[in-house]
Order: sequence, then C-alpha cells, then structure tokens
Amino acid sequence: MASIISAIMNIINHPVIELKEYYNSHNRINNIGESLEEYIKDAFANTIGETDINKRNIKISETFSYIGNQNNPPDSIIKNGDAIEVKKIENRFSGLALNSSYPKAKLFSNSKMITEACRKCESWIEKDIIYAVGVVKNNKLSDLCFVYGIDYAASSDIYERIRNAISKGIKNIPDVEFSVTNELGRVNRVDPLGITYLRIRGMWHIENPLKVFSYIYKPIQNSAFNLMAIINSEKYYSFNMNEIKELEEKSKHKNNLNIEDVLIKVPDNPALLREAKLITFSV
Repeated sequence: MASIISAIMNIINHPVIELKEYYNSHNRINNIGESLEEYIKDAFANTIGETDINKRNIKISETFSYIGNQNNPPDSIIKNGDAIEVKKIENRFSGLALNSSYPKAKLFSNSKMITEACRKCESWIEKDIIYAVGVVKNNKLSDLCFVYGIDYAASSDIYERIRNAISKGIKNIPDVEFSVTNELGRVNRVDPLGITYLRIRGMWHIENPLKVFSYIYKPIQNSAFNLMAIINSEKYYSFNMNEIKELEEKSKHKNNLNIEDVLIKVPDNPALLREAKLITFSV
C-alpha cells in the first residue's frame, strides 16, 4: 500500500525540480500549482517518469480512493490510508492560505467541508491528513515539506470555538436579516429592493512548516532542492517495516539523506513534547 514512506523513497530516487518543464514535457499540465499536485500524486503512486498516460491513470486509480479539487479538502485520499492536502507557496516565509477551511489535525467523514464523493469513497470515519507544502518560484521546486496534521494543527474544537463565537456575535447585530449558512454569516435584503446579500466568510491562514518547525530543521541554503518530513513515532512505526528498513538502510549510504529522532511540540499544549522522526534529503 502507498504511504508517506514509499513516497519519500520515490522522491529520493526521482527528484523533480523543474516542475513545469517536466509536466509540460509529459503533456499533462500547464499550471504550476497543479504541477505540484501531480508530482505529489506521482510520488505516492510510484509513477514519477511514467510516460504512458493509460498506465499512469491505472496506477493512480489503484493508489487513491479519492481525488478532489481546489475548493474542497482534501486533494486526495490513499486507499485505506491517509488523506493528502497539497499547498504551494512562493518562499520559505509565506503562510498557507486555507481560505474558509481551518487547519485540520485529522479529517472526519462528517465534516461539512468535504464533498459527498469524498465521504463515500470508502468506508471511513476519520483519516490522518498529510500537509504537503512545496516552495515553488520561477517554476522551480526548491523545498518540499511533509507534516501530519496531528503534529501541525490544533484540535478542531480550538478553531470551532473561535469560529462559533464570531458567528454568534455577527448574528446578534440588530436590524439585520440573516439566513442559515455554513459560512460565518449571510445578510439578506441589504438594499431597499431586497436583491443584494452579503456573504461573511472566514479566511484562515497558518504559518508554513518550515517556519513552524524551524526549532528542529533548517534547509540547506545552497541546495537546489530540500525535502523535509516530520512523522511522529507512533505513526512512523505503523508503516510497513520492510519499507522503513529500506529507507533507514538507504540513509546509511547517502550523505544527503538523514533520519533523526527529534522532539516536537504538541499543538494543543506546547508544554508537552512528542517523539518524532525528522527525515531530510537534499540535492
């Protein structure tokens, strides 16, 4: 089964830095953001370098139970595995724009933000979610970060409390006609004709993993490409042991591949630390 471990191995074996050039040469995509998403799919499906579109489509269908769109998280779900959300930023200091969806420690099937197709793609209640964040500028992928939501974002009740407080406060404004909505609020009949309405939406952002985890990781400045993955130890050892051994053995023979034991802050309570693996690779 595809996993973040196998994806890391595929990226180490086939790093692609010139994303747009690579995907244009394969007649797949022109948009650089979509090129990053395609590269992440290829990494998990083991189709990096596959030029036969039909073979690639079959392999991707075998790997994923769901592939979504930009308006509804997640971007994809591995069959019987993790969900993946891909984000592109232009530099190492940029935050991630999540728009109306707050960051997720986990993905739940009863979430109002996911599609019915996502909800029914397989039998599931909750999924671990991987944030795959790429730093892309001038068509070059300089940094790629993998981090699990549970190690990156607070629990949903933290965000819901703020969201609900704001929504409740807005709806208490007198002499304004509101209607039911999944957004923070919607005001109807703003004008005398009653034909104008106002949508009130949240615009969530979160600092990118390079900034959040700067206390344990610094990219190599003169490298063309840096890969960083943080996987808490409980999750790490849940994967196929043969794949783990292959990755760890490879790290012993490649100077630019390292696996370290680190301690990371627990998002709900930074006073607590969690054991994790920091996997880094550079070209």
